[in-house]
Amino acid sequence: MIATPSLPLSAHELQAAVRQSHPVDLSRLDRILRLDARRALLEVQANTRWLAVAEHLRPGDARVQELLAAHATVGATLCRNAAGPDGRPAVAHVESLTLVTPDGLLRRIDRLTGGGLFALALGGQGLFGALYSATLRVESLLRSVKEPEPADTLPPGLPAEPARRLRLLVPPERLEAFIVEARARCAEWRTTVEGLQVRRTHDEDETFLRWARREYAEVTLWLGERSTIGGAVRATQVRRELIDAAIALGGNFPIACTPEATRAQTEAGYPQLAAFLAEQRRIDPGGVMTNAWLRHQRSLLGRETCDVRWGS
Repeated sequence: MIATPSLPLSAHELQAAVRQSHPVDLSRLDRILRLDARRALLEVQANTRWLAVAEHLRPGDARVQELLAAHATVGATLCRNAAGPDGRPAVAHVESLTLVTPDGLLRRIDRLTGGGLFALALGGQGLFGALYSATLRVESLLRSVKEPEPADTLPPGLPAEPARRLRLLVPPERLEAFIVEARARCAEWRTTVEGLQVRRTHDEDETFLRWARREYAEVTLWLGERSTIGGAVRATQVRRELIDAAIALGGNFPIACTPEATRAQTEAGYPQLAAFLAEQRRIDPGGVMTNAWLRHQRSLLGRETCDVRWGS
């Protein structure tokens, strides 16, 4: 039996869902809407997979499809402002966004129209509106896959089985020092480094919750972890020490996927976070847009610090 494709989700349906706080099947936002060949712009719905974008732009080009297929959906990439194949953050490839704001209005925003909201929404963890579609720059996308930043796999290579990753950002000139420090700290905690990969990322100055403040070497570590309570505690301690090591060398961590970072580490890496959360509350006073990431960050910044004393 052949499955019947679902009907696309309309902007009107998305508006109604936001206004009424009703759940909606966002997987239906998976259509390519239009190609403006004259301006080299492609509008796609938020849940469109990058592989579908590749097949539309370069049908039969296996290399382009391979590079873009490694990424998930367009919306998932934009909410984190993740780096593309060329190491540039996703904002570089975006012309405009169409989203339903928490008050239920459908808005098309770009750098000139609603620029403040554009800067907040890109890399904004999906907290400033439900993304309906994104208009992408075709030439920029194609350049991204033609000039990719290669990922260097260092000993011991990559793990054979999927494992939990830790991504850290280090100034390229401090990369060697960081790797030496990381191996030493893992050895102290008797934690194995099961995989290690490095690639170059580029800076941007357009988003509010910016992780790419400068050019970085993005270091991905796969660390051994025991499936016990003690093993989980040890894993968290090791990861926090590695975050400290990156920050001490002038680096940072991607806030979208590093929940183990402490309040001090988060404030050091993202001093703009408090203002970002304040803007989110201002734009969405009713709490329509919420998720686990927002609850975690609000809880993290709301905790009171206290002195720790060890008894003898």
